[in-house]
Amino acid sequence: MIPLLFLASLFALPADTFGAPTAGAPVSGQSIPLLRRNPSPREVSDWGALAKSQRDNLLAKYGGQTTQKRSTGYNSLVDQQYDSAYYGSLAIGTPAVSFDVLLDTGSSDLWLAGSSCGTSCGSSATYNPSSSSTFQNLSTAFDIQYGSGAAEGYVAQDTVQMAGFSVSSQGFAVVDQVSQDLLTSPVSGLLGLAWNTLAASGQTPLWQTLASSNAWDSALFAVQLTRYTNDSSAQQLEPGGVINMGYTNSSLYTGSIDYIDIPGTPSYWYLPLDSLTVQGSSISIASGTTAAIDTGTTNIAGPASSIQAIYAQIPNSQPATGEWEGYYSFPCSTTVNVELSFGGSTWSISPADFAFTQSSSSECIGAFFEADISGGSPTWIIGDAFLKNVYSVFRYNPPSVGFANLSSIAIAENGAGGTVPSATIGTVSATVTNTSAAPRGYALSTSLSTLFLALSVVLLL
Repeated sequence: MIPLLFLASLFALPADTFGAPTAGAPVSGQSIPLLRRNPSPREVSDWGALAKSQRDNLLAKYGGQTTQKRSTGYNSLVDQQYDSAYYGSLAIGTPAVSFDVLLDTGSSDLWLAGSSCGTSCGSSATYNPSSSSTFQNLSTAFDIQYGSGAAEGYVAQDTVQMAGFSVSSQGFAVVDQVSQDLLTSPVSGLLGLAWNTLAASGQTPLWQTLASSNAWDSALFAVQLTRYTNDSSAQQLEPGGVINMGYTNSSLYTGSIDYIDIPGTPSYWYLPLDSLTVQGSSISIASGTTAAIDTGTTNIAGPASSIQAIYAQIPNSQPATGEWEGYYSFPCSTTVNVELSFGGSTWSISPADFAFTQSSSSECIGAFFEADISGGSPTWIIGDAFLKNVYSVFRYNPPSVGFANLSSIAIAENGAGGTVPSATIGTVSATVTNTSAAPRGYALSTSLSTLFLALSVVLLL
């Protein structure tokens, strides 16, 4: 995969190279490494189907939406299918059983396939309520619709552990019916990391319980994602980065973290999008434009007029057709430079991340695609194609998102390979009881829609 000498040099790097907290940020609890999964070689038509699924799911996800011990912890991530999705792990029940779950800042529900799911859940591990002495069925129906299918089940409570933290009576959904081929092993569900106002289950998200209960040293979590999309020798699963809970890891970024407040009631992690440039030319952005920062989306979606303007700056680009509808192709030989500005700070997207995939020997498909979203939701969805380029921080109070430049240590993880961590059950260092439910009456949230990552296009097939 990579030269042996380079691999040897990686083993000589300090522990914080892989996202572990440094001495300056002591950690209580267990770390769970994140892995990335890469797909086996696919035909162009397969990638087109995945791209269509991503676009359909994104439109469904956003189109209808209206005193404890304090500590820190981290969870290693897995990069799945050439940066199409990132998942970590958590443990649930008594005794605890570990599961792999997609991490999604664009939705708010924790969702797991139940043991009664049947063949539609494929070979994914399933949660068995009868095996947990702390399980409680809340007898509330749970039903999520999204572009490529649906998931149905019921709302329940159980003890959930992640990164050394344990939350008793945590609300989540047990799904016993899903659309065919919705789940791909080893992933068993989804962990929503947005705000409670989006929760279809009516339950407070796990992260929000921990942040509001003073369990964390700092009421925030941070994410660093790896890049393998441009690595032709990448394996199906690769180390995917890390989610830091309750602290920021200064070894993974340089300079300061620039925070931008959410301009209203927290729901999605959305920010004002100030400007966008392509090949040095400014793209017109309507006043008041907002963008959701979404780890559960592979690419970047925006209004059709803006997307058209982006590709107008790229010679010989053209609208794609068929399953690629909404996407654009461009010559792979063209290096595309894109910059986004939030809160006065400008951030670059690597040309490697702008090229989503190759459609022929000379043509590539761009990561920016058309999605005209209605219903008052953010009009831009900023996914992993951008987030791989920054250290991202999601802060509870004041509600805000921060970005910082990646450090050389973080950048060195891109394409580096290494051991892919497996889901484990760690030692609990802080315990919290979830005593509040999210406000009810919100549209079915995109919660699960992200589930399959809707957007993470590749991830599913």
